[in-house]
Amino acid sequence: MSKMFYDADADLSVLSGKTVSIVGYGSQGHAHAMNLRDSGVNVIVAELKDPNNKNYVAATEAGFEVVDAAEAAKRGDIIVILVPDTVQKPIYEKFIQPNLKPGSALMFAHGFNIHFKCIQPDAKTDVFMIAPKGPGHLVRDEYARGGGVPCLVAIHQDATGNAMQIALAYGKALGGGRAGILETTFKEETETDLFGEQTVLCGGSAALIKAGFEVLIEAGYQPEIAYFEIMHELKLIVDLYYRGGLAFMNYSVSDTAEYGGLTVGPKIVTEETKNAMRAALQRIQSGEFAKEWLAEYAAGGENFKKLRAADAAHPIEEVGARLRKMMPWIK
Repeated sequence: MSKMFYDADADLSVLSGKTVSIVGYGSQGHAHAMNLRDSGVNVIVAELKDPNNKNYVAATEAGFEVVDAAEAAKRGDIIVILVPDTVQKPIYEKFIQPNLKPGSALMFAHGFNIHFKCIQPDAKTDVFMIAPKGPGHLVRDEYARGGGVPCLVAIHQDATGNAMQIALAYGKALGGGRAGILETTFKEETETDLFGEQTVLCGGSAALIKAGFEVLIEAGYQPEIAYFEIMHELKLIVDLYYRGGLAFMNYSVSDTAEYGGLTVGPKIVTEETKNAMRAALQRIQSGEFAKEWLAEYAAGGENFKKLRAADAAHPIEEVGARLRKMMPWIK
């Protein structure tokens, strides 16, 4: 079993006198910047200085010194790369790599660009990961109320011999040490994250929802009823999973629902489904998916746009938009 670290295992003084440069003030970036600042760490933010850039405006309004990425690399002792996966490589190569100070460290919240060798830092640079297992707003909200979101920690390069100490200090400043910081590797974090997104969290769940909706419509049921049963009530079940796992979900629903789920579920998600999952995992592990996605983005994302448009045009979206107007509390 991997090791779990807590606040007592980390020393915030490791960050004393250091400047942390947060590159990208988006969902994760704003939470990292605010939490570290509140933990007494010196933070600067790199964003495109444009009044139409909402992240730049938000960082400025929050009182951060905002600089460009090159300046952030020159001044930072720890450069935290929190821009989207698809733009990390060009930003790193054009602005960060040429300006890194000797002995500085690179930090990531997702291992994609390091694991797939899109970014290959100098061997003299510490490279580590602190990956919160929650969206940025939750990372910020939990910290502000005195709690924390569990994090993952991984070391890719320990050039100084202090990479783990620096990473754990960062995780503590972020609030992760209050909940627990689980040790992993860049490989494990990247491949399992992509697998979860594709087969269950985003791809699998969305495909299952659309299929269930379509089957009910084909059988003559009202679209509104189909939406409530297939899409709307899914949140109730996911919240039960989130709170207490499979057992708590089964405990919380009726015996009829539990029995039906236990007997029919395996007929829906079959060995054939698992084989498709295995194939998806193999494509991730081989780097085939990363290569495909980066090529798609570089080419302008035409296929991605078509897929996104088709998803948006699915009948369940039109029905859902109407029904959600009945439920203002969900906003």
